[in-house]
Formats: sequence, structure tokens, C-alpha cells
Amino acid sequence: MDVYRDAPEVTMGSTHSLVPNDRTLHGFFSRDFPPVLTIDPGDSVRLRTLDAWWSTGPYIGANVDERPRVSQYQEGFGHALIGPIEVRGARPGMVLEIRIDSVITDAWGTCAEPQSALNAHYGLSTPGTVHAWELDSASMTGRNQHGHTVALRPFLGVMGMPPAEPGLHPTFPPRWHGGNLDCKELVAGSTLYLPIPVDGALLSVGDGHAAQGDGEISGTAIECPMRQVDLRLDLHSDWALDGPVAHTPAGWLTLGLGDDLDTATRPALDAMFALIERHYKVPRSDAVMLASVAVDLRVTQIVNGVVGVHAVLPPGAIR
Repeated sequence: MDVYRDAPEVTMGSTHSLVPNDRTLHGFFSRDFPPVLTIDPGDSVRLRTLDAWWSTGPYIGANVDERPRVSQYQEGFGHALIGPIEVRGARPGMVLEIRIDSVITDAWGTCAEPQSALNAHYGLSTPGTVHAWELDSASMTGRNQHGHTVALRPFLGVMGMPPAEPGLHPTFPPRWHGGNLDCKELVAGSTLYLPIPVDGALLSVGDGHAAQGDGEISGTAIECPMRQVDLRLDLHSDWALDGPVAHTPAGWLTLGLGDDLDTATRPALDAMFALIERHYKVPRSDAVMLASVAVDLRVTQIVNGVVGVHAVLPPGAIR
């Protein structure tokens, strides 16, 4: 039995369930993909996801690019995504709210050294180093084959919607409407807000990370399947956004994207100034001054071609 082909999908009132199978898995974003689930605003979805590489199980010693993959994988696919999920009433210009209620890892994950200009700069060679991790969601720790132990802070690297343009779009670059953001602060208890580019929203998610540092320095985190992810989706028509914003345990985050860190910093700060104006009812000049003493700038990731910066307003920083 192929569990990724035959596992059931269940709908229970306003809580729905999706699992990886022939119908739900895809390796691109596209507005042309029909939704596999249609829900009402305020409904919740429980998902199970594969790791980014579409793997059938833990790393067992082969080249990571040659590891066994599920039957749904095709050459040229990006991350293993599940969806798309249509939200009734979603329209371009509105904001999709994604409340992340739980993110629970499976029992294994992998951190590999992909071939890249950055890793060449670090002096690393290909085939590269691979760390195979055993994950314990009870103790929230991971242990690799060398005996190193790290704390787990699981999150989904990819949560996003397709561009408005037709056709297939790669999963690797982050976009203003989400995608491969790789922001390690989007843990359970966070809410991500994304501007909607297409009717129905058509949300897809995947790329589970058990732990990652800011920047995702080598190009991979602890890439892992997720045993359970609970998301609640809602809509906002009274909030104009130009890019991702999140409310997390670390505080309010505004995310900027660009070809380099300087370029990515500007939209992150513009969005933070607007957020401070909105929440504290102050003019932009005061918002800039408040941000200068209360907001931190951090590197989201540097490895996806389009790099990311997020501005952080910690809880209670402005009272």
C-alpha cells in the first residue's frame, strides 16, 4: 500500500483534513491548478506534509539527491507542496490570515549541503556533508548521527499562493504573497498575513523545518515531514498589504524581499512603519523614530535567489 496514494481525506464540520496523495501533491505554484479543498473563512485545516525532497523515509547513506522519493515526484519539481486550498470569497486586494495552531514533526529529518555558490564560497565540495537527524517531538530535541543535539522549533518553510500570471511557477523564490519565506519565527502560535493575488487564494504549504537558524546559511534547515499541521484560514478586506506580515511569539514581523539585503530591507521597514502607524495611531515621522529605538532587523534567508529580511517589533517594546 502506498500511504501517500491511499490515505483518506476527512472533512469534519469546519475542520478539514488533507494528506499527501496523487490529488493533493504538486511541485509548482499555479493559478491553473484546481483546488483540492474549498473552505469557508474561519475554517481550520489539518495537514500532513512530506519533506522538501519528496522523500519516502529517513536518509540512509546515499547521495541526498538520489534518495528514494514517493511515486508522485517528477523531475523538475520543487518543494513537495500540498493543496491548493480555496477560501470562499477570497479576492485580490484582500488579506489571507493563516493562524498556525500546531506544527508537529515526524521522527526524522535531514540537513544537507546542496551545490550552490554560497557553499562553494564556504569552501565546501560536492557531494557534500549530510546530517541525518532523529527528531523527538516530546522533548523537542533533535540528535544527528554524530551525537550533536539541538532544540527543535518546527515551522513550515513554504506557505503561499500562486502568482496571478498563468502557467507553472517554481516554488523556490519567496514572493510578496508568500511561498518559500523560510522565516523561522512562524512557529505554532503565530499568525501570518499575506496579500491575496488570485481569486480563492489557492493556498499551498510544505517544506517542513524542524529547526533553522536565521539566514538558513547552508541552504537547508533540518528538512522534515510534518506529522500534523493545524491552520485556521480567514480573510480581511479592510487591511491593504504589499507583502507578508506576521504576529509571532517574537513580536510583530514585517518581511521584505529583494535581490540583495539592502533591497530587501526597504520594504520590510516600510511595512513596519505602516504597522506602527496603524497600531499606535501616529504619523509616519513618529513611526520611523519609534522603529529606530524599538525595532530589530534580522536576515530571514540568503539562499533562495530572492533574499529576505524581517523587521521585528518585540512584545511590549512600545507601550
